[in-house]
Amino acid sequence: MLFKRQLITLMALTTFAGMTQATPFINLEFIGEATFPTGEQVLDTELGGLSGLDYDAVNNRFISISDDRAQKGKARFYELTMDLEDGRLDSGDIEFTSVTEILDKDGQSFSAASVDPEAIRLSPFPNLLYWTSEGDANQGLPPFVRIMTRNGQYVDEFALPEKYAPAPDRGIRNNLAFESLTFSYNGKHLYTATEGALKQDGPASSLESGSPIRVMKLNGKTGKPGKEFIYETDPVIDAPEPQGAFSTNGLVELLSLGPGYFIAVERAFSVGKGNSIRLYLTNTHTASNVKKLDSIEGKSVWPMDKYLLLDLADLNIKLDNIEGISFGPTLPTGEKTLILVSDNNFNPNGQFTQFLAFKIQGF
Repeated sequence: MLFKRQLITLMALTTFAGMTQATPFINLEFIGEATFPTGEQVLDTELGGLSGLDYDAVNNRFISISDDRAQKGKARFYELTMDLEDGRLDSGDIEFTSVTEILDKDGQSFSAASVDPEAIRLSPFPNLLYWTSEGDANQGLPPFVRIMTRNGQYVDEFALPEKYAPAPDRGIRNNLAFESLTFSYNGKHLYTATEGALKQDGPASSLESGSPIRVMKLNGKTGKPGKEFIYETDPVIDAPEPQGAFSTNGLVELLSLGPGYFIAVERAFSVGKGNSIRLYLTNTHTASNVKKLDSIEGKSVWPMDKYLLLDLADLNIKLDNIEGISFGPTLPTGEKTLILVSDNNFNPNGQFTQFLAFKIQGF
């Protein structure tokens, strides 16, 4: 069984406090936002569903993947520029410059509802992109991690453990699979994680408890699955209104900070309350390797340490459904930046595409 969350939190604080020389402690200073209304047309597509984001430093532009399940258009990713020369992000600072269709293994367009793109990362190798699909447990579609060219052409797919395959009593939960993807700090490995627990590992998040997420390490060259760790999410933050309506909390993205260290993005939502977004520093250093455990139910497992970096509620702005995170360009004053993006769910009833920018201090 998992240790109680109080113990997890205490150990996270103790571990980080005791490793100040090795821990990538950072502070974030909010430097603005830019938003786009739902329904906005960009490059002959409906802009929306931006679930993954990564920065191409060589060309000073970002790539962002849409989680459109090939239902509002082609499966696709965008390239965009962001002007931070004045040290702030404001309306008008973002320009979408291109859109590229993502193709299936046969070089054809994905059919409607056959794919659910969620995360995207630039490879350390030239002209390759790594991306995830969440699959669809209700349809029996497994999640995957694939490689494609910058032109959207299929290159390869990772062979994943059977424990993730959807089934009635095991595998991924619907809409709670591979939301995250990041390269290790040295570029040799990737990490992906489920948004919610595998059915055999434990419950999805609730008001009473968090959810034990599987974080999987993959060899970037061979594609072989490596170690697996458990990341325990927070419980759902706000009780929905009306009582019993939909609510959730999950791990929606990871970003590598250093050897074994990451920023984890937890996104909670409750009907009648809206979105709650928290960024955590987390690491694998003292976490149990659960690769050989088909299920952690009833097992003693030490989860990844976590330490609250930023609760976005403290920004006192309206938050949308944040799902993507990336480092950004270096500011003229020399500081690095961190950029977040939201998936608007193509929902015109109050949702929007939101980019948030932060100046990084201490990293």
